[in-house]
Amino acid sequence: MSEISAPKGVRDILPEESWKWAYVFRVFRETAEDFGYSEVHLPIFEHTELFARGIGDTTDVVEKEMYTFLDKGERSITLRPEATASMVRSYLEHRMGALPQPVKMWCTGPMFRYERPQKGRFRQFWQVDFESLGSPHPYADVEIISLSLEAFRRLGLSHLEVLINSVGCPECRPAYRKTLSDYFSSRIDELCETCRSRLERNPLRILDCKRESCRSVTEDAPAVYESLCGECRDHFDMVRAGLDGTGTPYRLDKRLVRGLDYYTKTAYEVLSGALGSQNAVCGGGRYDNLAEAIGGPHVPGVGFAAGVDRILMVMEQQECSFGTEPSIDVYGVALDRDSRAGILHMLDLFRRNGISADMDFGGRSMKAQMKSASARKARLACILGESELERGTVTVKDLDSGEQKEISADSIVEEVQKILSAVKD
Repeated sequence: MSEISAPKGVRDILPEESWKWAYVFRVFRETAEDFGYSEVHLPIFEHTELFARGIGDTTDVVEKEMYTFLDKGERSITLRPEATASMVRSYLEHRMGALPQPVKMWCTGPMFRYERPQKGRFRQFWQVDFESLGSPHPYADVEIISLSLEAFRRLGLSHLEVLINSVGCPECRPAYRKTLSDYFSSRIDELCETCRSRLERNPLRILDCKRESCRSVTEDAPAVYESLCGECRDHFDMVRAGLDGTGTPYRLDKRLVRGLDYYTKTAYEVLSGALGSQNAVCGGGRYDNLAEAIGGPHVPGVGFAAGVDRILMVMEQQECSFGTEPSIDVYGVALDRDSRAGILHMLDLFRRNGISADMDFGGRSMKAQMKSASARKARLACILGESELERGTVTVKDLDSGEQKEISADSIVEEVQKILSAVKD
């Protein structure tokens, strides 16, 4: 064992698990294509100002959780804690406002937040992120919610439920903040220390507190609906009507807020699981003022992010299928030293013709090589020894049925293709 291990809060995604990750990414990619979203690849670090201005100075992310450092040019750099701000920066930098709107993009990759590691939560974690930029229409909100639901349905998650709320806009939010502040001030002794500090800076965040004492206080907190301006109320009504029109069940949750300052109007989460054991598998909403916050023009946007670690954990809890575990078509078995070159040449032919293949490189016994073939879940073993070399043949063994036959080495690729095709049919 090495004297150096991975830092706290990060982990290796090993082969026995990585194929499940690949399955989840494939489902999201296929769903994205069906909804007209294009994939982008973003840098994993940005200028710190992007997140400080975009996410908000008073958020826990900016105050406590960002990995920030000075580079060799004395510039403040931050490993991205989320992707939305980077997505909007990319939209602005590459003048995507000149394209037909909305511009619909998605990405996946690691994010970084310094927080206490716990089950399903790491300091380096992976997200899928979808953003629709350039349209203020409520139906863009409906589409992003529908997209997330469809991806989770395809992954096999059960009992999906949408929670929605409106967090208003800069026009109506100050009045609601004042109403909330007055209410929580009257019950300040019942709030935890963290929520007391939030009271002056951002009382909406108290609604999101998970402590039982604070949740009991928020039960009777004023709902945002009474404070919404006409535009926000109309927008929220159209989102609800759109969800009703698509047959999407949802539940209003007045305590649902997003932890980042850039959200406006629609906020939503998707839960999965039986009542009492539900898990939040994604969160998102509208952020019409983010582009302006980072120095750009007004660009309305809506999107969501989902943690891949959390999705995998929930899928395993619910015993969802991850598709077929990777295997190989052929494992080459060399019975002596002279046969290894023949096996290597044969495997090269297989691979060039789309047949996955592997072999042993350690000169081990036939029994050990056959054991490796089974461990790799190979469909066939192609065995080559002195007698096969003399006859110009290869012994092909079906590792499921145990049947085997000799095949001419000159036609081995074609014959193996026929065997594999028959199995697939």
